Amino acid sequence: MVEGTEGSHHKEGSTKMSKTSTTAAGIDIAKEHLDIAVHGCGQNWRVANAPEGFADLVRLMRAHQVGRIGLEATGGYERDVVAHLRAEGFTVIVLQPRQVRAYAQLTLRRAKTDRIDATLIAALTADHAIVREAPDPRLAALAGRLTWLEQIEEDIARIKVRLEHIRDSETRRISQADLARLTQRRANTIAKLLIALRRHDDLATRLKLVLSVAGIGPRTAIALLIRMPELGRLSRGEAAALAGLAPFNNDSGKRGRQRSIAGGRTRLRTSLYAAALPAAFRWNEALKRLYTRLKAAGKPHKLALVACARKLLAYANTVLARGTPWLSATTNA
Repeated sequence: MVEGTEGSHHKEGSTKMSKTSTTAAGIDIAKEHLDIAVHGCGQNWRVANAPEGFADLVRLMRAHQVGRIGLEATGGYERDVVAHLRAEGFTVIVLQPRQVRAYAQLTLRRAKTDRIDATLIAALTADHAIVREAPDPRLAALAGRLTWLEQIEEDIARIKVRLEHIRDSETRRISQADLARLTQRRANTIAKLLIALRRHDDLATRLKLVLSVAGIGPRTAIALLIRMPELGRLSRGEAAALAGLAPFNNDSGKRGRQRSIAGGRTRLRTSLYAAALPAAFRWNEALKRLYTRLKAAGKPHKLALVACARKLLAYANTVLARGTPWLSATTNA
């Protein structure tokens, strides 16, 4: 059931939408409901964040000739409605919360309610949002399992730190058992993700190419393929920026500061950084030379590792772009 509220004297359907331009809508996501606004229309609606509400939403969007819909990432509550709208043929733009906050500041909007947020998102979607290629639904389905794997690894790290300080034998035994159980679960999850990727010929080919890069193992390859499906169609700089590994200038006037990385896909950056250490110390000769050169130039350990992680990503991007394994591409990589 659609609940409508008017922000002005407009009646539903009284605002004429141009048939020659793409009308934009905004949705504010909550656990139980969706607040909806169509750009240029003074009315708001609310539907359930459930399949019956999605059907009402689709009818509403078509009645207003909406082609582009923006909504804010909410940590998972948006996934079902995004999938439903894309399946119905709508262009859906998932915005970062910081984009919405920045747009509110830009337009000097301080009031905040679900209705106001929906209207704000609609305006942002109409005026500034960049339409990107919809993600591969096969990879989108695996992203949740990859997040589960990452959470398991975070639990493992916490238990390892805890074990350094536990002296009680019974508590230590329980923690060690938890660690063994989670370690086995991690291995099983990685194996299942690899099987899922290899079920599809194109994904299996991409996996094989990425695994050909010295220093990239199954765990890192999984993260690259699922977290960055655009890999192979990007420049090195674009890939580094998306992964949050591109150093940005931070200068003002006569004051120059050290460049630093920021933003990007945090979980992917974490995976690449974790892979960079063993790759630069053992598995990849080019990264060994890079790390040694940077340290000899006085660069700190962390900066050198970030550079190695960025280079590792560039190698993966190169093999996927060329469609040839890393060993045959190293001369020009």
